[in-house]
Amino acid sequence: MGGEVLVGADLVAGRGAPADGSGAVDEVDAVLVTSWGSTHAEHVLNAIAEGKPVFCEKPLATTAGDCLRVVEGERAHGRRLVQVGFMRRFDAGYRQMKDVLTSGAVGTPLIVHCAHRNPTVPESYVSAMAAQDTAVHEIDVLRWLLDDEISSVQVTTPRATGKRFGHLKDPQIMLFETANGVRIDLEVFVNCQYGYDIQRETVGEDGLVRLPDPAAVGIRAAGRHGTGVLQDWKGRFGDAFDTEFREWIASVAAGAEPTGPSSWDGYAATVITDAAVQSLESGGQIVTVDMKPRPAFHGAAS
Repeated sequence: MGGEVLVGADLVAGRGAPADGSGAVDEVDAVLVTSWGSTHAEHVLNAIAEGKPVFCEKPLATTAGDCLRVVEGERAHGRRLVQVGFMRRFDAGYRQMKDVLTSGAVGTPLIVHCAHRNPTVPESYVSAMAAQDTAVHEIDVLRWLLDDEISSVQVTTPRATGKRFGHLKDPQIMLFETANGVRIDLEVFVNCQYGYDIQRETVGEDGLVRLPDPAAVGIRAAGRHGTGVLQDWKGRFGDAFDTEFREWIASVAAGAEPTGPSSWDGYAATVITDAAVQSLESGGQIVTVDMKPRPAFHGAAS
C-alpha cells in the first residue's frame, strides 16, 4: 500500500474523476469523507462500490433512509468498510468508563446523568441542531457505554436563557429510555457562557462512575482557588480525534476491518436524533424510536 488517503470528492475530481466523488483510482487505499453532511451518503456508497475502506465524519447521512442505503450497500459488498466519526469512543475518559461498566464494578446500570454545554453558538444554530449536531455524540456514546439501544425520547424546554438568539430553544432537556429500562437525562445548554463542559455520571446497583474533568493546574491567587474551564471542543477532544484516526489508519494498513462506529451506528444515531427533533417540535411528547431490526452482518452492539 502506498498509504495515500483520498479526502472527500475534491481529490477524486482532481485526479480526473467525476466531481461527485465516484471513480476512485486503484492506487488509493482509503477514503476520508469530510464534505457537507448532505453529500456523505453518495461519497460513502461510491467508496463501497470501489471496495475502499471509508471513514465518514458524522453524520453518516442526513436521513435514515440514506443511512439504510449505506448499510445495505456494505452488506451487499460482504465486508465491513465503513467507520463513522463519533470520536468520543476514543477519548481516554470514556474508554475508562466503558471498562468500569463492562467489568461490573458498579453493578447493573440504572440511571445516567449527562450534560453538554457550550459557551455560545452562532445565530445560524437552530433548535433542531441541539439533537442533530450536539446531542448526537452523547447518543452514540451512550449506546456504546451501556451496550443497549435507546427505545424512546422526550425533549422538554425549561425556562430559556436570555443569552440565546430569539429563534433558539435553549437549554433543552432530553430524556431517553433504553431497551433494558435505563433512564437517561441529558442537558443540552449551548449558551452557558462559562465554557465547554461535558459531564456524565452512570449510577449502577453497587456504585457509580463519573467521567473525569480534563486535567488542569490549580491556581491560587487573589483569595481564590480554581482551575480554568475549556472554551471549545478542540482542547477537550483533540486527543480523541488523533486516536480515532491513528486506529483507523492502522486498520487500513493492516487490511483489517475497522473497529470503530459502524454504518449501523450511524443509522441508529440518525433515527434517534430524528425522534428527538419530533419530540421537540411536538411540544415534548414521548416519541418511540422506530428502528429497523439490526442485520446479522453488523452483529451485536459494538
